[in-house]
Amino acid sequence: MCSGDGAGYAVEKHGDATVALVGFPSVGKSTLLNALTNADSEVGSYEFTTLDVNPGMLECNGANIQLLDVPGLIEGAADDRGGGQAVLSVVRTADLVLFVLSAFEIDQYERLSDELYENKVRLDTEPVQVNVRKRHKGGINLTTSDRVSLDDETITEVLRQYDFVNADVTIREDLTIDQLVDAIQDNREYLPSAVAVNKVDLIEPEYLETVEANLRDHDVDPEEAVFISAEEERGLESLTETIWDDLGLIRIYMDKPGRGVDREEPLVLTEGATVDDALEKLGGSFDQRFRFARVTGPSAKHDEQQVGRDHELVDEDVLRIIARK
Repeated sequence: MCSGDGAGYAVEKHGDATVALVGFPSVGKSTLLNALTNADSEVGSYEFTTLDVNPGMLECNGANIQLLDVPGLIEGAADDRGGGQAVLSVVRTADLVLFVLSAFEIDQYERLSDELYENKVRLDTEPVQVNVRKRHKGGINLTTSDRVSLDDETITEVLRQYDFVNADVTIREDLTIDQLVDAIQDNREYLPSAVAVNKVDLIEPEYLETVEANLRDHDVDPEEAVFISAEEERGLESLTETIWDDLGLIRIYMDKPGRGVDREEPLVLTEGATVDDALEKLGGSFDQRFRFARVTGPSAKHDEQQVGRDHELVDEDVLRIIARK
């Protein structure tokens, strides 16, 4: 199981990735943070215990994952009720949103999702590409593919509403009006999310079916949600595995000259990362001195395959950098 240690008070991003624990007051976020990281966040059974953002560091598969216990969101947060804008701004900087729900109040999921949507956070979706090149005159020159179902007049009207009067606009994917607005505003954050259902130690076995039905009512697959008891530290191993998978992290073991393969402290990257990304994270003079690399592992055709900067790495590859002296 991944292990946690470290505490402190800061909202700066640290580690290899950041997860924001999002939930209404008193759902058990602070207890969960402490169970996962030993962060020693103040815990109480009353509302608004967490008045500031409390961080902790989860050590998982050689990665340091920062967990942020943000103050409990309340309805109206997107309109800055209860200082909600400050809370939501922290969520926007995370790499993963972890909804922490009480097993007795699954309907909170929809209310939380709505608050995040109002604050321009888009969950579990990818942005639609709309290419816009502004001009000084000539009106709107619109080019769309056959896949676009919105008519040109509607698209043009939306563009004008957002002050695009003279521009070349190309759209090749089908999209809704909301997606069009998101694309041309270009100030949305697209984040993955996961759901943890807490306090399962307090429910009767027969109530579990009700919980699962409530999740489905809010378009959450019960098979993908993680059922936990932060208080009794149940289900935490499954939760850490879900966090790892949803962050899309990979471990690269560096083959260090004279010291062999370091499997204790891997280089942590994201899925789709290349040798060039590894060089950037390694820092120093590797980028300037790089000649080629040798890779052994899942991404290699054979052991010690010679590759260049654009080679895509896979979890648990062994990487050796060959550099100029």
